[in-house]
Amino acid sequence: MRTSRRFIQIPAAFDPATLLYPVLVPIFVAGSLLPPDGSVMTMNLVLGIASMPHTIIPLQDTFSGHTSVQWMLSVLPIASLGNHSELSTTSVRMIANPETLVLLYPLHQALLPTLGYLTTTSLLPSELQLLSVSLINLLFLSSSPQAVILQALLWGGGLALFVSSRRVMEWEVTLARIPSWRFQKHSSKNGVWLVLKRLVRRLLHQVIRATVGEPSDGSDDDEAQRIEQTQSRRKPRGFSSGNVNENRLLSKVRTAMPQMPMQLDGCWGTSTSNTRRERSYTLPINRGGAWPVDVTSRKDKNSPNPTDSWTKPQSFRSLTIAQARVVKWIFALYVYVMVIGVIAVPIRLYIGHHIGNGHLHNQEPIGWAFGYLFSDIPSFRSAVVMLGPGQWIRIPSNYMSMRMAYGWAEEVRWLRLGAANTRLLICLHCVSTIGLGLAVVFRLRGFADVDTRRKVFHGMMVVMFLPTIFVDPTFVALALTLTLAIFLLLDLFRASQLPPLSRPLTHFLAPYVDGRDHRGPVIVSHIFLLIGCSIPLWLSLASLKRSKDWSWPGWEVSRRDLSMISGVVCVGMGDAAASLIGRRYGRRRWCWSGGKSLEGSAAFAAAVTLGLGLARLWLLYGGWAGDRGDSWPMFFGKVMVAASGASVTEAVLTGGNDNVIVPVILWLLVRGLRI
Repeated sequence: MRTSRRFIQIPAAFDPATLLYPVLVPIFVAGSLLPPDGSVMTMNLVLGIASMPHTIIPLQDTFSGHTSVQWMLSVLPIASLGNHSELSTTSVRMIANPETLVLLYPLHQALLPTLGYLTTTSLLPSELQLLSVSLINLLFLSSSPQAVILQALLWGGGLALFVSSRRVMEWEVTLARIPSWRFQKHSSKNGVWLVLKRLVRRLLHQVIRATVGEPSDGSDDDEAQRIEQTQSRRKPRGFSSGNVNENRLLSKVRTAMPQMPMQLDGCWGTSTSNTRRERSYTLPINRGGAWPVDVTSRKDKNSPNPTDSWTKPQSFRSLTIAQARVVKWIFALYVYVMVIGVIAVPIRLYIGHHIGNGHLHNQEPIGWAFGYLFSDIPSFRSAVVMLGPGQWIRIPSNYMSMRMAYGWAEEVRWLRLGAANTRLLICLHCVSTIGLGLAVVFRLRGFADVDTRRKVFHGMMVVMFLPTIFVDPTFVALALTLTLAIFLLLDLFRASQLPPLSRPLTHFLAPYVDGRDHRGPVIVSHIFLLIGCSIPLWLSLASLKRSKDWSWPGWEVSRRDLSMISGVVCVGMGDAAASLIGRRYGRRRWCWSGGKSLEGSAAFAAAVTLGLGLARLWLLYGGWAGDRGDSWPMFFGKVMVAASGASVTEAVLTGGNDNVIVPVILWLLVRGLRI
């Protein structure tokens, strides 16, 4: 029994979510989108093994740590790869390279602490793992223009802002947390510039130390001596200031347990090697494998940390309230300028370079966007032709030469209204829906509970996207991508307390947050709601071939798929029905813990069935290609199976947000049953 426990360890409070979602869901998605070469499946098998909890990895105590064993296990699927030298897609050729696949495990483990630092306690461990796997898939598999734009915004924009503005946003948060009575009543006129000069000097000093690898002066020795004196004063009475008693006690313990010398050295801090003190992260992690541990634990607040001492409130207490307000605005303006600069230079150049061949017609992205939205307005077309910015703004050819083969909806879109005008009408429809929905929410504020008001936003997603996704799925996918980037930026400004946006955003979102939003600084409800509606559409577009004979090559698909709207139906109709019916009429509970009722699950399945039925009616009525041709009894039989599976997943879901996981499960069921 002891031998078996040594090889396989199951924690007492074992959560199956860490095995089901980050390990299995990406593999099932890859199987649904599997290309003939199978390299995408191999990549997700590697990431699935890399996402497994280290506590279930065998032999983790035998070798130097679970990291090495898990890394060796993650490379096993690479043996199934064949010869992929003839692959046409550059991204697929890259992931088919064994050297790239071997490095996926360290990339995943390096990405987890960074994401944990950014989100702190807002994400659960399984969500953090799933986010890392999704970002890696986005990094290597982006080929469509919408996916490349999402990749540029999340990877390029996120890394650029993290490197350039992280410290400034930390200073902003530190300054905002200082109560007004701690500031000085009188200060020198140059107090603002003295504080900024000191912060910049310390930041440059830290960068130089990190780059060179050694201190540039004797400040580290002074800081280390100060820390040692502080720790010696805090020692218990049974310990002397020197190392004699510690070494004597340590030798006795080593005699009793000779197999753990390194652990004891690290525990007692008496190692003979010249090691530096580890940095304290916002999200505690397991140093062995970067697997997040209990996020509620915190280090001792009294423990000194020399690397972060210059971000403490003492650096700003020499200011007056007016000077502190000026410093806040300086920090905010710096962040806003960096955001604009990152969008205008690296992101714009990356998008123009990577999707310029064919998708943007080798044009500048901003000029292409003007033509994509306004090219069907006669006055705009005349201005472009007369003023001569045709090299910057592209005007497509006449649509009359296009071969029509997809029903009256496409005829109205291309020949009557124009594709660009249709996109403007979609934008107008969404803006009107948002305005009407906000008016309803504000009207319900006086007598409706928070859950009812939150479900109004779910209904807004249905009204906005259920009728528009089939009309122009690629444009809706692009709009969702840009909206997600805007949501992330606004929540970054709110969490960093940047004036003037942080206070209005906090006041607007405060009435609609739930207990999950209070886990950390990031309000995840609206972000998860948008992601749940977007992921099925993004995945469905990844499986469809792009048309090359339209006026916008690469930006049109020749057929539609019911799986495109599975996220909107699941989040907007199913989740809302389950919450509203379950809370009011739920009497019978499921046999497992979680509080979900049978009535709520039945309402979820019924709403999803109704939503998919309405979507098929719209697909057939619009004349788009993509219907499977099943009879209505066969169709509803398949839909009920898919809806019941998603309903059970929503009822038993633990360790993950249902607005993200359940839409993916429903998307898998819809595609697997060929609905």
